[in-house]
Amino acid sequence: MAEHLASIFGTEKDRVNCPFYFKIGACRHGDRCSRLHTRPSISPTLLLSNMYQRPDMITTGVDPQAQAMDPRKIQEHFENFYEDLFEELSKYGEIESLNVCDNLADHMVGNVYVQFREEEHAANALRNLSGRFYAGRPIIVDFSPVTDFREATCRQYEENTCNRGGYCNFMHLKKISRELRRQLFGRSHRRHSRSRSRSHSPHRRRSFEDRRRHQYDDRDRQHDDRGRRPRSRSPGHRRGRSSPVGRKNRSPVREGSAERRAKIEQWNREREEAEQSNKPTTNNHGSNGSRQNGGHYHEQTHENHDEYYH
Repeated sequence: MAEHLASIFGTEKDRVNCPFYFKIGACRHGDRCSRLHTRPSISPTLLLSNMYQRPDMITTGVDPQAQAMDPRKIQEHFENFYEDLFEELSKYGEIESLNVCDNLADHMVGNVYVQFREEEHAANALRNLSGRFYAGRPIIVDFSPVTDFREATCRQYEENTCNRGGYCNFMHLKKISRELRRQLFGRSHRRHSRSRSRSHSPHRRRSFEDRRRHQYDDRDRQHDDRGRRPRSRSPGHRRGRSSPVGRKNRSPVREGSAERRAKIEQWNREREEAEQSNKPTTNNHGSNGSRQNGGHYHEQTHENHDEYYH
């Protein structure tokens, strides 16, 4: 049962709630309507009832002095009103749409519907517009249940085929020039996009500080990398030895293998002579021991030279 009531809410099948008030925000029967007009407590859309007073209000195309009016003058009068009202309403929030009815019935004539981007913006506008006057007339403003103007607009009027004229129960919305629409809504979107960016500025500042911190960390890391010596990729370095090219200015000139062998043999002879002078009588065992010691000294000396020069 609840699902059925929810599915027919605001339609012709709903015998409790008025479908015209739900779609258009106004009903020709007013308070005498047999169905409920449930006013929303909050909505992104505001209704400014009978606010626009067209110059040919009494007779279409004729001014109060019974003089024919130029349609361009009528359109200029309307666009001046539209721009003035848009500038005032945009002070309270970003406007999604601003529609003015061209109907002639009492419950819709001059009605202005403004839909804000956020419900809070509409509530702010309602607080500031209540009790004010425009062109010497009080502004009657209230929340409206209309959120989809496609359902509220007369499609036959848009196709120039509506035979009910200004007394149609659906909205006949007045048009503004394409240039004025681009000027007003483009300016409003830029203004409120800047305000939204300023409202989120602490997050942007934090992210900017994070980027700066990372940038400085990268600079320090690059500075440390430049301070380190690049690792050599020579085969000698991979074996754990330093390259002789980098140390040639610090090491003496390397001797040839023949010169080293001659020096080693000379050291061995001097050692044997010293041992023979200390021990007048030597046996074969001592001689063999000296040769063994001499051979060991030869190998050890060769290792010391390799460690020094490489």
